[in-house]
Amino acid sequence: MKSTETKANLQKITDFTDKSLLIVDDDNPLRDRLSRAMEKKGFEVTQAASVKSGISAAQSSSPAFAVVDLRLGDGSGLEVVKEIQKQKKESKVIIMTGYGNIPTAVAAVKAGAIDYIPKPVDADDVESALLALPSAKPRPPENPMSADRVKWEHIHRVFELCNRNVSETARRLKMHRRTLQRILSKRSPK
Repeated sequence: MKSTETKANLQKITDFTDKSLLIVDDDNPLRDRLSRAMEKKGFEVTQAASVKSGISAAQSSSPAFAVVDLRLGDGSGLEVVKEIQKQKKESKVIIMTGYGNIPTAVAAVKAGAIDYIPKPVDADDVESALLALPSAKPRPPENPMSADRVKWEHIHRVFELCNRNVSETARRLKMHRRTLQRILSKRSPK
């Protein structure tokens, strides 16, 4: 049932005349593996390892599709997304990141990304996100965030909005500063 529903909400790469895909990631093995997998799926892949080379690639031949890592060695992948959108407004861009949280997802969508995928990425997930019909609703997650994870995300969002000031964050969340420091020092719950 799921695969039939999913395929009904997807376009095929053969439906597109421009099959160009730009993959921007500073993790060379991941970028190479994803590039090979996407080429097998019918995309014409160009690779970039930095914000500078990603912007340069977008300017030289604006891609129809792009997969951009959020954090690159020389800056934010959002700069690349903005450049791609400036060159070709109808480009479908996905942000991928190992540092997923709500504020960065919002920033990615505001910059022009159509989806936000946590690392490690799977080529099938990337293909589904790139070829999804604009009118299609995303499937509900099979493993939604736990209540503890949602709480952790909210605390980190407020912490970032308070410019990483622990005292100010604790005051706004109405919690003890030491309790907040303990929560911030722990890894994110599943």
